[in-house]
Amino acid sequence: MSAPPVTPWERHNQQLVANVRPRDWVNPQPAPRYDLVVIGAGTAGLVTAAGAAGLGAKVALVERHLMGGDCLNVGCVPSKTLLRSARAAADARDASRFGVEISPDAVRINFGQVMERLRAVRAGISAHDSAQRFRTLGVDVFLGEARFLDRHSAGVGDKTLRFKRAVVATGGRPAAPKVEGLAEAGFLTNETVFSLTELPATLAVIGGGPIGCELAQAFARLGSRVTILHKHSHLLDREDPGAADILQRQFAREGIEMIFNAQLWRVGTSEKGKRLEFKSSVGAAEVTVDEVLAAAGRIPNIEGLNLEAADVSYDARHGVRVNDLLQTTNRHIYAAGDVCLKWKFTHAADAAARIVIQNALFLGRKRVSALTMPWCTYTDPEVAHVGLSAEAATQRHDEIETYTQAMGKVDRAVTDGEEDGFVKVHVEKDSKRILGATIVAPHAGEMIGEISVAMAAGLKLTQLANVIHPYPTQAEAIRKCAEACNRARLTPRVKRLLENWLRWTR
Repeated sequence: MSAPPVTPWERHNQQLVANVRPRDWVNPQPAPRYDLVVIGAGTAGLVTAAGAAGLGAKVALVERHLMGGDCLNVGCVPSKTLLRSARAAADARDASRFGVEISPDAVRINFGQVMERLRAVRAGISAHDSAQRFRTLGVDVFLGEARFLDRHSAGVGDKTLRFKRAVVATGGRPAAPKVEGLAEAGFLTNETVFSLTELPATLAVIGGGPIGCELAQAFARLGSRVTILHKHSHLLDREDPGAADILQRQFAREGIEMIFNAQLWRVGTSEKGKRLEFKSSVGAAEVTVDEVLAAAGRIPNIEGLNLEAADVSYDARHGVRVNDLLQTTNRHIYAAGDVCLKWKFTHAADAAARIVIQNALFLGRKRVSALTMPWCTYTDPEVAHVGLSAEAATQRHDEIETYTQAMGKVDRAVTDGEEDGFVKVHVEKDSKRILGATIVAPHAGEMIGEISVAMAAGLKLTQLANVIHPYPTQAEAIRKCAEACNRARLTPRVKRLLENWLRWTR
């Protein structure tokens, strides 16, 4: 399944395509045999190809659509650029709270300029993922559909690429909800929403996961009236319930309507727009909007690869089956990124690619299960997480402790007027080893790195109390959790011993 065309066809998108799908590109003559053939030029494929070539391997890289994959073209880069414009609008409306007099009515959004900036930023970054750059790195870049011919070769057009090892890194795509009439009415996904040139006055978002929440808040801040239809009882149902509560309160303040336990069963059209009929805990209802954005899960890109010829096992929902070393059922073929991982993140694809390079080329034994994987939902406030949730930690360990620091008790959060959030850290009771953490704060994605490093190094939470944090910063909330953990070690018996020592030394 090919991705939709790049629209609108203006100078920034023309620059993008010139970099990541040049129309005059001529595929090279294949080498007699490649050390590594990489299928898919998203994050996982690009990191694998560049890393392997840099170590001296002969590498072929195949891409059927746009190099850079989802992250560059329809994911991280355009979405975070859009979020930045939305945050600027929100800050302007909220300026009077800080003594800066800007009438909310005077804040005007030029959606055309917002989207032009998005396209310009994306086009500028695209040079990093360009076909020409990878050719200069020594990679043979083939643009076209790849398919396996047998266990040790793949075809691209009329060319055959023989390999010692191969990597499937074809990524994933948005799942289309199976709702009567939705396809006929038409809907947006992350693959098409960034091609908009006019702001929809009303927008329904199907799904209250990370993508749905980020884009719902962005469009609301840019001026759309947004309704979220979510099948679960709260947003971000895989995150800490307290984090979801904070985000829901923020969304309510921003005028986003949230409908939970929603079962969307039919979509129709009328002169007024697209009519969504659904049931929820309060009964049957409907909403009519200008546009519908589907953000209800992803599926792997495995069609057309002819994986059977290569003896690579897969299923339509979870993608290519891999072991802990990222080997497929053909030990000469590996997989990385969204096509095989449960973590659908750019940084997870990057980490997996590095594992593949070591294991495929150098007989390494690096394991996915050894990774400490953080993630972040880039709403405002952000919701970041690493490691185990409280529930999972309780199931896996005999006794745990949880230390929570409200951002409202952190001086920098107070001065910034950003008090709605927390840092929550779960530790093993006896050892104080960090098991997991959740942070809700405007820059939670930046803050979670400190805890991720501590977990990867096997540090105790108490050791972070000795790390000097600049004052004032919101990251002090992490140190405050560590100090609370230290204080908890002062049992009545320990306190008595300390008191006796102090009296004796006076």
